[in-house]
Amino acid sequence: MDKKNLLRVVDANFNRSKEALRVVEDIFRFVLENDKLRKEARALRHALDKITVNKIFKEAVLSRDSESDLGKKTDVLEFDRKTIDDILYANLQRAKESVRVLEEFFKIISAPQVKLLKKIRYDIYSLEKSFTSLRKGKNV
Repeated sequence: MDKKNLLRVVDANFNRSKEALRVVEDIFRFVLENDKLRKEARALRHALDKITVNKIFKEAVLSRDSESDLGKKTDVLEFDRKTIDDILYANLQRAKESVRVLEEFFKIISAPQVKLLKKIRYDIYSLEKSFTSLRKGKNV
């Protein structure tokens, strides 16, 4: 894999994780009005920003090729969401998965960042558990 393609993976997954955590944060803020969970989601989103000080992200943005991205079309699975809980669950999964991809690729491009990415991923697991414990079968 050439460096440009590696950086495209990093760019896409960084954007995906930040976007997913923003959706989660806004649901906690505006729908559930749970400030504790909102602050946790926000802190995770901002923790990802600590990684962007790395020059890799400037190169990643310059490697971006949104116009020819094979995955830019809307996936039919996105329309399966019927409740706010469905949206929240999907975005928590998206955040975990994308942070895991970053964790794996940073083993190659910037190993010192892997520890922070792993912590963020486990904190997302904890956030998901907190939300699930709070809901206990209630759907919005």
